[in-house]
Amino acid sequence: MAIKGCCSVVKYLVVLVNLLFWVAGFLIVSLAIWMLSDPTFLISMTQSEQNYTIGLYIFLAVGILMLVVAFLGCCGAFKESQWMLTLFFCCLLMVLVAELAAGAWAFQNSDKLVNVVRSAVKDVVQTKYGVIPTRTATMDAFQKHYKCCGAEGWNDWQSSAFNNADRSALSIEISTKPASYKVPETCCVSNITPEQCKKATHMEHLVSSLARPDLFEDGCMEKLVEAVEDNMKLICYIGAAIVGIELLTLILALLLRCAIRRKDNYKH
Repeated sequence: MAIKGCCSVVKYLVVLVNLLFWVAGFLIVSLAIWMLSDPTFLISMTQSEQNYTIGLYIFLAVGILMLVVAFLGCCGAFKESQWMLTLFFCCLLMVLVAELAAGAWAFQNSDKLVNVVRSAVKDVVQTKYGVIPTRTATMDAFQKHYKCCGAEGWNDWQSSAFNNADRSALSIEISTKPASYKVPETCCVSNITPEQCKKATHMEHLVSSLARPDLFEDGCMEKLVEAVEDNMKLICYIGAAIVGIELLTLILALLLRCAIRRKDNYKH
């Protein structure tokens, strides 16, 4: 005999919430697969290649875990199975504890993340651009999207590996920066022709303080920091909402299990 009355409302609430979890898990899995297959994803700039890939696989595992947990919750509620609801409760509780721990760690290390972002952008501009294809594509996509150039400005490219600077010979005498150098074409503003852009990106005997209306003046470093900080706020809001929903789901699952147990005891 199926449960009735208020308990049936709780049953269908558990099913509804777990359908939402299933959708969220599917989106996480899809996003992780996309990020793994798209080398230009902007966050990759702030990570080493190995750490970035490991992080994405963890992200993928979280999505798969959410799909499994949602399956247990839906089936347990529909079939009114005590053991499935118990397993669902335990798995969801572990996920909640892991999320709270990850959130606390991220909050404590938020300042370090900003410093990592700044140093990563400088490193990409100075040593990776034009050398590592994935970093080159990432920086190009970022410069186009945020309308910026270099780490702090287009002058950064003068001493970058993109201009074949001999870094092994650097010493105290760093006064010999090349008088002629180039910047990526993604530094060009959008309202000029390709010919004008090509001319603008090849600089000869340029005075560093000279304004360049045909190039983006702002550096990408602070724009990336702003983007990360804005996204962190959004992630915090979304994370708080998810934690609240998970707490409510734990309570509903516990109430539903107790109702099913009382029903089974009544039958016997």
